[in-house]
Amino acid sequence: MIRYCFITNSPDLAAFVTARGVDRVMVDLELLGKVERQGHLSTVISRHSFDDVERVRAAIPGADLLVRLNSIHPGIEGEVERAIELGADSLMLPMFRTAEEVRRFCLAVDGRSRVVLLLETAQAVRNLEEILDVSGIDEVHIGLNDLHLDLGLTFMFEPVANGMVDDIAAAIRKRALPFGIGGLARAGEGLLPAELLVAEHVRLGSTGAILSRTFHRNSPTVEELEQEMDFAAELGRLHAAHRKYSSASTAELQAIHNDVAARVASIVRSKTAHA
Repeated sequence: MIRYCFITNSPDLAAFVTARGVDRVMVDLELLGKVERQGHLSTVISRHSFDDVERVRAAIPGADLLVRLNSIHPGIEGEVERAIELGADSLMLPMFRTAEEVRRFCLAVDGRSRVVLLLETAQAVRNLEEILDVSGIDEVHIGLNDLHLDLGLTFMFEPVANGMVDDIAAAIRKRALPFGIGGLARAGEGLLPAELLVAEHVRLGSTGAILSRTFHRNSPTVEELEQEMDFAAELGRLHAAHRKYSSASTAELQAIHNDVAARVASIVRSKTAHA
């Protein structure tokens, strides 16, 4: 099955979603360079804090708490120490480019929490074999949003369509590391139907995804989320799609990939025409 991650700094929402099937909650502390990279897009830029880490940890004592820190900078060791002190189960390193950066992060963590690499730069893809040989990595997540921007592409799912993610996934599988890919919208939503992307997760061997903002749009409180959707049912629809495609043949999954690639090409043409 795919493990789903929900990004929030609300203790109430964290407790609500984990009680309804979410496997991991992320408190997102990354800010360095993010506005410059994504400020022109309709993406969500979090403004979470270490105080939020403490509050969310208390709200979900039995669930996996992931904290995304900043990229490597002079204060990264201090961020690692504080996040571990506050009870983070997993720490995510974004925007790395070299094995040396990853090694510095792993040494700072020193086995005290899980190390999750957020692979989202073109240079990191080029250096992937060397990076994956670093000791201390527990998991990888392929971040499609910043990756496609760094590659100069038009649409975030182009790396899935053009085979790049196939190559990345193969290198990660060779090391027997679990990995996730991008985000998933609610079933039936998004420029690419979420169900087709679930099939791509199955084909590639992915075991993780971040739930997109369609799972919490306009819903800063539990009450508003409940008015917006039946959260457990929406999550169940993604699980049902995963069960369906897990029994599909290799040929069937390849046919879906071909369909995804054709849809991505069409979306890129449309976006380019309207640019």
